[in-house]
Amino acid sequence: MESTIEQRVSVEETQKGSNWWGVLGFFIPLVGLILFLVWKTTNPKSSKAAGIGALVGMILNLLLVIATAVLPAMM
Repeated sequence: MESTIEQRVSVEETQKGSNWWGVLGFFIPLVGLILFLVWKTTNPKSSKAAGIGALVGMILNLLLVIATAVLPAMM
């Protein structure tokens, strides 16, 4: 049991996440969501960056759609 925990700690210490996956997730949220789900256990730092990028991209896209639908109706 200890060897599994030691291996997990070893992998987490040596793994370096990349923020570029977050940028990709921001511009293509579907890809960011897929990467987040696939990498959740094997590559957690890059997975988190891709997931956050996808979430922010989807929220901003939704706000943009709402703004373009509501603002012309108000004028």
